Amino acid sequence: MISMRSAFLLAMLAATPLFAAETDTPPSDRWALGDRRSIVWKVAADANLPHKDFIEQSGRLVSQVFNYEVDTNGALTVSRSIVWPTLRKFPNDTHGSIIHKYAAEAEPVITVDGQSLGPVKVQSITLDGTLTIRGQAGPKIQVERIVFPTTERRATIDRWKLRNTGATPVTVAIDALTLSATERGPFGVCLLEVGHDAPASVRLGAGKELSFNVTFSGRIANEPVLRLNAAEEEGKRRAFVASVQNALRLETPDPVLNRTFDFAKVRVAESIYATRGGLMLGPGGLSYYAAAWCNDNVEYAGPFFPFLGDTGGNDASLNTYRIYQPFMGPNYYRIPSSIVAEGVDIWEGAGDRGDAAMYAYGAARFCLARGDKEIAEELWPAIGWCLEYCRRQTTPDGVIASDKDELEGRFPAGKANLSTACLTYGGLRSAADLGRALGREDEAKVYDARAGELSKAIERFFGAKVEGFETYRYYDGNDVLRSWICLPLCMGLMERRDGTIAALFSPRLWTPDGLATQAGDLTFWDRSTLYGLRGVFQAGETAIAMRYLTAYSQRRLLGDHVPYAVEAYPEGGQRHLAAESGLYARIYTEGLFGILPTGLDRFRCTPRLPDGWDHMALRSVRAFGRDFDVVVERAGKDRKVIIYPAHHRAIKRIIPAGGSVEIVLPK
Repeated sequence: MISMRSAFLLAMLAATPLFAAETDTPPSDRWALGDRRSIVWKVAADANLPHKDFIEQSGRLVSQVFNYEVDTNGALTVSRSIVWPTLRKFPNDTHGSIIHKYAAEAEPVITVDGQSLGPVKVQSITLDGTLTIRGQAGPKIQVERIVFPTTERRATIDRWKLRNTGATPVTVAIDALTLSATERGPFGVCLLEVGHDAPASVRLGAGKELSFNVTFSGRIANEPVLRLNAAEEEGKRRAFVASVQNALRLETPDPVLNRTFDFAKVRVAESIYATRGGLMLGPGGLSYYAAAWCNDNVEYAGPFFPFLGDTGGNDASLNTYRIYQPFMGPNYYRIPSSIVAEGVDIWEGAGDRGDAAMYAYGAARFCLARGDKEIAEELWPAIGWCLEYCRRQTTPDGVIASDKDELEGRFPAGKANLSTACLTYGGLRSAADLGRALGREDEAKVYDARAGELSKAIERFFGAKVEGFETYRYYDGNDVLRSWICLPLCMGLMERRDGTIAALFSPRLWTPDGLATQAGDLTFWDRSTLYGLRGVFQAGETAIAMRYLTAYSQRRLLGDHVPYAVEAYPEGGQRHLAAESGLYARIYTEGLFGILPTGLDRFRCTPRLPDGWDHMALRSVRAFGRDFDVVVERAGKDRKVIIYPAHHRAIKRIIPAGGSVEIVLPK
């Protein structure tokens, strides 16, 4: 049963026209759940055409944004933009990775019995870590295309299969395809090449198939020509996706939530690039590669990767924390907004965005969840440096000054904003827990005391009535609701939770695509929506959080732009940036299951089992250097929390609904 407070909030929110129109009655889905953790667009049965979309796919040395469009007759058009993060151009800046767009000129020219293959009328498109298009060309040829990046090479592959569905043989001819372009960069001349391995002509009997592969590759001029086994590369891609899917498995009664979580893991884990500066998570979007930021890399994705246990993600996060350390000097000058160009240059055009607060929070959470004492000892001085930097930015009002926030001046943030203050608070609390785990009790006490003082200052300085809601102003003088008012909830500051939740889901902030950045503006960034949903779970308002999480997940997974969380709109056109998918996954680990790392081998679990669910589970959690399951079951009015550590006896606890349990994992 939901609480009286939850019932009141739900009734109030359901009464708003926007909530009723956009959440209770969602638009019809274009996609459907498919087999083996896939989603399928049944184009042949879709009366709502034309439609177009795009998806980003990534490997260690390449990424592509693949665009696909189906017209009113079901005919297919594709194009793609391919980026090579380690093939760079001048100027060697944030956007210095070489990108090339391919359209019709990169499509193989195919004839059947001397006549053009003609348009492919699409029957279905499947997303499962690859993109598979199935359709019919003319009366006799069935077409299948599987599009994916290689896992460790500078290439993407488009695998074609032509099947003769007619009763008599046909002659299939395929023209040669040899596209080449050059770009000059700091490491030499870069060659961008497209070719296929199809025969010039083949007699295709009834019921027989012809398979061939189109490869899009890049290399430096003195490197050997890339030779690939496409079937082997497809196998590697599918094996990588399966490995990610099999770790940190979400089990709930809602298959849409489970599948959205599956896709989120793939997007954030695939976006790790092998740069000259080491592994780095690249947010993507044809803009952000071979670089590190204190928000996307350090704050968003870093604390998630230990739960997934992906080696690339863990190593890339550690590498990112390390590459910031040389900029932590004795004069306490701000760290860069970004370290770019494979770690050889910096960008700090936004000044101080609260980067030290992002670092302290993200690195402390990462160290706790990673559970490796040696790594924690290594990063402890950097965490301390960032917290000292923040202390030196303390204003007379007791909050933390920064030039801007992570939106870098797109929206006003004043001289001290709620985001920087809350991240500093979260960093202090997690650093205190980490300090205790390392035997640094005195420092931990100092951080806890500072956190207590900062929480009071946040309430005094930011607590306000804004547009009729008892919530937070974002900065001094702010009188319009902002989406980042959710951050106090995420950091455990609950003094204004009712007014904040009501404001978040009011028509002033909530839109069909989640939270507007600022009330009255159409701009939205998924990152604040994802933080907001997590925070509402942490506030204990499970019924409300589930209502909006379900609507959001349905739209992102099965709507018109699928299958991942996006960055922003209108800026970026809803690009599939990787770190947002990490934030989506954290709604579950930290929100629904309420897992808060409190030591290198322990965590506090505050599960939020929704009404109507008898159980939920996270299987094969890899945090704290271990492998374990977390299962939550209904036990009358109480909750049973069961931890299944690998090779150890189960830990079973009964707690009241909304209660917490402290878990210490066996060695």
